[in-house]
Amino acid sequence: MFDALKEKLSSLFSKLGSKGRLSQEDIDTAMRELRRSLLEADVDFRAAKDLIAKIRERASGVEVLQSITPSERISAIVYEELISLMGKPAPLIISPKPPTVILMAGLQGSGKTTSTVKLARLLKNSHNPLVVACDLRRPAAVEQLKVLAEGAKVSFFGPENKKGKNDTDVLKVVKGAVKYAEDHMNDVIILDTAGRLHIDDELMNELKSIAEILPPHEKILVVDAMTGQEAVNSAKAFHELLNLTGLILTKLDGDARGGSALSIRTVTGVPVKFAGVGENTDALEIFSPERMAGRIMGMGDIQGLVEKVKAAGINDTEIKSPGKIAKNFDLEMLLKQFEQLEKLGPIEKIAGMIPGFDKIKNFRAEDADAGALKRSKAIIQSMTHEERRNPRIIKGSRRRRIAEGSGTSVQSVNQLLAQYEQMRKMFKSFTGSGGSRKLKSLFGFGR
Repeated sequence: MFDALKEKLSSLFSKLGSKGRLSQEDIDTAMRELRRSLLEADVDFRAAKDLIAKIRERASGVEVLQSITPSERISAIVYEELISLMGKPAPLIISPKPPTVILMAGLQGSGKTTSTVKLARLLKNSHNPLVVACDLRRPAAVEQLKVLAEGAKVSFFGPENKKGKNDTDVLKVVKGAVKYAEDHMNDVIILDTAGRLHIDDELMNELKSIAEILPPHEKILVVDAMTGQEAVNSAKAFHELLNLTGLILTKLDGDARGGSALSIRTVTGVPVKFAGVGENTDALEIFSPERMAGRIMGMGDIQGLVEKVKAAGINDTEIKSPGKIAKNFDLEMLLKQFEQLEKLGPIEKIAGMIPGFDKIKNFRAEDADAGALKRSKAIIQSMTHEERRNPRIIKGSRRRRIAEGSGTSVQSVNQLLAQYEQMRKMFKSFTGSGGSRKLKSLFGFGR
């Protein structure tokens, strides 16, 4: 998401970078291009208009410093205003007196049921959440929530099953969930309510009835970011009727234009609290305007990368001395690095978190896939211990044998060996003063 907007912003700043000073005409031209780029990315036109006005006002008074180019100063202003547009982070409300009740609402197909379990899994680290099946109209909705909850190892409560048919009284289910939570010490109750293809009176009346029986501390709307301006419109309609406290934007890992993520806070006044970044139940992140703006501006997401490294269990002791790596770096060590990299998740997503990675010549995110990593592992695993320790002995006949053993080609073996040599030289560049500190800081340690 945001790839098109990122490319256009990069092109815009590149044009500005060629100028020693910015004239008012330069600023006007840049603002027109920026406005067009925002609208093409599906940003609400009112939000885009306000954003451009603020950037124009600040950019017009920019002083050109010797150490900072006009392009750098303008890009800093755009970055700051994007953060301001998305608003300050809003933490989840947790009641000091359990249970905390969270009502999940959304249109059918928005990812509401999956997001319910994702949120429960995220809260499981410090709470004992219970997910409750309140969608009794959609076929298999109860079973879907139950299966997802079992997979995420979170507590589930649903309607009674009588002779193969579920109870259809939603209010009875909600009352039963309260008793179940008390008996099982669940301090958070998350209600997965019914969705519809569109907003209707029946849906809203049901939500209001549930809220009267079990007043929620949080009323969260799950919105599909892929639907663009429709996401903003539905959020606005739900908010007018329910007085929402937060939003979850799903499918932010997709290829949509993403403008709803930028403008939904401005239009509705409701904060985005979480972002869905994948299909698995662990793919939910606390929404961060700074991180989102950084990725839009092509600045990467080092904070997100650090969190993935730590979540994968990679600790300080595994980031060894760069001098030792450069001295002892062989294919055995490279294999271990590949195994660590696999823990972090899809390679193309990790690459997108690294600042400037998308500017590498001929780099394409689709080339950095898990299949390439598996092929590289297979090649190393087809080598003898001696070959892994001393790659220089791998000549023609050995390369053919390794290619056959790994199910790849001699060309693939050659490419891997060339990559290994490049990495060895890279690690060697860290052997100077402060090298260990630099390498560790890349992974968030020693700060």
